[in-house]
Amino acid sequence: MSFFREVLSVTPGRLTIVYEDTERCVRAVQSKDERFDGWFFTAVVTTGIYCRPSCPVVPPKVENMRFHPSAAAAQAAGFRACKRCRPNASPGSPQWNERADLVARAMRLIADGVVDREGVTGLAARLGYSVRQVERQVYAELGAGPLALARAQRAETARLLVETTRMPMGDVAHAAGFASLRTFNDTVRTVFALTPSELRSRAKGAEQASPGGLSLRLPFRKPLCPDNLFGHLAATAVPGVEEWRDGAYRRTLRLPHGHGVVSLRPTPDHIACRLNLTDLRDLAAATSRCRWLLDLDADPVAVDEQLAADPELAPLVAKNPGRRVPRTTDPDEFAVRAVLGQQVSTAAARTHAARLVLAHGTAIEDREGGLTHLFPLPQDLAGLDPETLAMPKSRRSTLLGLLDALTSGEVDLTVGGDWDRARAQLAGLRGFGPWTVETIAMRALGDPDAFVATDLGIKLAAEALGLPVKPAGLIERAERWRPWRAYAVQYLWATGDHAVNRIPA
Repeated sequence: MSFFREVLSVTPGRLTIVYEDTERCVRAVQSKDERFDGWFFTAVVTTGIYCRPSCPVVPPKVENMRFHPSAAAAQAAGFRACKRCRPNASPGSPQWNERADLVARAMRLIADGVVDREGVTGLAARLGYSVRQVERQVYAELGAGPLALARAQRAETARLLVETTRMPMGDVAHAAGFASLRTFNDTVRTVFALTPSELRSRAKGAEQASPGGLSLRLPFRKPLCPDNLFGHLAATAVPGVEEWRDGAYRRTLRLPHGHGVVSLRPTPDHIACRLNLTDLRDLAAATSRCRWLLDLDADPVAVDEQLAADPELAPLVAKNPGRRVPRTTDPDEFAVRAVLGQQVSTAAARTHAARLVLAHGTAIEDREGGLTHLFPLPQDLAGLDPETLAMPKSRRSTLLGLLDALTSGEVDLTVGGDWDRARAQLAGLRGFGPWTVETIAMRALGDPDAFVATDLGIKLAAEALGLPVKPAGLIERAERWRPWRAYAVQYLWATGDHAVNRIPA
C-alpha cells in the first residue's frame, strides 16, 4: 500500500489522524506533495506563517513545523497565510464530499454560506442537533468552530474581491459577509498580514472583472479527466438553462441573494471560472456550488488505486485516470430532471425539461450568451397541469408526487442533508425505483458510493468486460469497488460511444 493511500484510508475522522501523524506530514511537506493540499496545513513557528504542503519555498526545519487540520485552526493559533502558496485557496478536503456524518454535513453547509446567512443556530437547526453538539464535534475534528471556519471563508472571499475588482472597500466588506468595515480590515490584516489596500496594490497585474463579473481559478487535485465530466454536462444541457459555448460549459444559478451565470472551462491545472452575479454576497455560495458540480475536491489517487485493483477496471483507469462524478448545482432541479429522464433518451429528457423551463422558469438576462431562464423551483411547478406533459400517465404521477414531496419538505435533498434518510424518502415515493434513487444519490446528493446497477449503459459495459450483467450479480461484484462505486460508474459508462463521454468539438 502506498504512503498516500495508507494515510488517506476511508474512515470517519481521518483528517484528524492525518494532521496528528507528524512523521507522515513532514514527509509530505518535504516532498512538496500537492495531493495533500487541503488535508492539513503547515505552520512555521519561526516565521508565523502557515502554508499548504506543496508550498514552493524551502521546507522549514522539522522542529519548527506545526500541523493544523484547517486554515481556520492555523489562523486561530496566530499564524497568517503564506503569500506564495495561498493556502486558504487550496482545494478543499475530500472529506466533506465523501462522508455523510455530522461534521461533513456541517462543512458542506458552511461552504454554502449557511453560517453567514443564518448563524450557528441556523446551521444546527438544519443538521437537527444542538448548537453545543455541532460546535463540539466540528472543533474536535477541525481545530476551529463553525464561526471561525466561516470567518476564514469570508477572508478568502474578501481577498478575491479586493484583488479582482475595483469595488470600494466598504462594498467588498458587505459582499464578503463582514458586519462592519472595521471587522473586515482587522480580519484581512490578521489573515494576510496586509491591509486591503496593500492586497489590491500587490494584485495590479491580476485580471480585473467586468462590472458584475469575476474571473476565478478553481484548483483541483491531479489527475483530472475532463472528458466525461464536461461531456456529460454538455450532452444533457437543458436549453435556456445550460449551454456549451466556445469551449466552456455555461449555466444559470439560483442563489440565496439573487441569481448568476457561470462559465466553466477546463485547463490542464485549473478550471477557469467566470461568474456574473446579481449580488456579490453570493460569491462564496456560487463558488462552492461550482466546485461541487465538478467534483473538484475529490481525491483521485485514492479512488483510482482502489478501482485499479480490479483487473477488469484497471485498463479503464490507466487509460483516463482522474474521472470525476458530474453533479448538480441544484439538487431539487436534478431530481425533477431525473424523473423526466426515466426510460427515455437524453434528447427526449432535454426536450421535456426545456418545456418546463419555458413555461415555468424565471426569465433572466445573459449578456454573454444564450441563457434565458432559471430552472423552476418545485413550488413554481406545484400547480402544473399534468395534461400538458407529453409523457405517460404513470410518469406524470411520479413527477407530481416528487414535486409535492419537495415542496412540503417530505424529501430533503439539501447539501447538508442525510444521505440515507434521503434515499429512504425517495424510495417511498410512487414510481421511484433503484435507478432513479441511485441516480439522484450519485449526482444530487453526491454520495461517492451510489451505484446504478440497473442502468442500460452499465449493463452493456458489464457485458463487454465480462462482468455480471444481472443487477444482483453486478452489485455483489461491485463490493470490491466500495466506497467509490459512483466513480466506477463513470469508468464503465466511458466504454460506450455516447456524447456524454467526450467534450464537444
